[in-house]
Amino acid sequence: MTFNQRPQRESNQMVFGIRAIMEAITSGKEIEALYIQRGAAGGLSHELKALLTEYNITAQQVPVEKLNRLTAKNHQGAVAFISPIVYQKIENIIPGVFEKGEVPLILVLDSITDVRNMGAIARTAECAGVHAIVIPAKGSAQINPDAIKTSAGALYKIPVCRHDNFMQTVKFLQESGLQLVCCTEKTKEDIYAPDYTAPTAIIMGSEEDGIRNEIIRISDHLAKIPMFGEIESLNVSVSTGVILYEAIRQRGLVKS
Repeated sequence: MTFNQRPQRESNQMVFGIRAIMEAITSGKEIEALYIQRGAAGGLSHELKALLTEYNITAQQVPVEKLNRLTAKNHQGAVAFISPIVYQKIENIIPGVFEKGEVPLILVLDSITDVRNMGAIARTAECAGVHAIVIPAKGSAQINPDAIKTSAGALYKIPVCRHDNFMQTVKFLQESGLQLVCCTEKTKEDIYAPDYTAPTAIIMGSEEDGIRNEIIRISDHLAKIPMFGEIESLNVSVSTGVILYEAIRQRGLVKS
């Protein structure tokens, strides 16, 4: 397994001021969130916006009051947070897994927005031997101190791959020989039916919206967790643990 070697730290690093943010971007820092004052103009603001376009970084336009709440210092209309982890590319991880003679087990999280769910899922995934977690660049929980703490540090160890074209990334997994197993209630097949000894990407959706229909349509298996009580669903982090441990049970990594 590939491990994330970034040194641990307790919180996201705040960077404020346009020049400081531009320096962070050009030096290769991972921008977790960027806030720009709504209506900001001037030479430096234009330079920053051009740089954001060049590096394909999304910024949120916010009132100056929000920036003032983030920091009392001279922010010049821009505040950024640098991620505590280094995001990786799944295209670089899959070949390495095959080269080691291992069978890929990838976890794809479609629009999981709660940071504590993200942390809990990462903790379970790392314990289960998942090779990487894939998330969309937009509409996903920030990897912030709460997520790190909830993961018990797992987010420092398991590669997290954040991609702009999420659908294209899912298709890449399938084209690389991984079966797509969507954990969803929209099926009669349960999670025990798929053969997880094959290269597999398990896809989990948000509790509110589930997995997007485009992924459902191209998936190889739809699998649901059997429910016998009156409550109709599990927390997504619990559901992830249930299906992951069925996968490693089949792979012979745990005793039946």
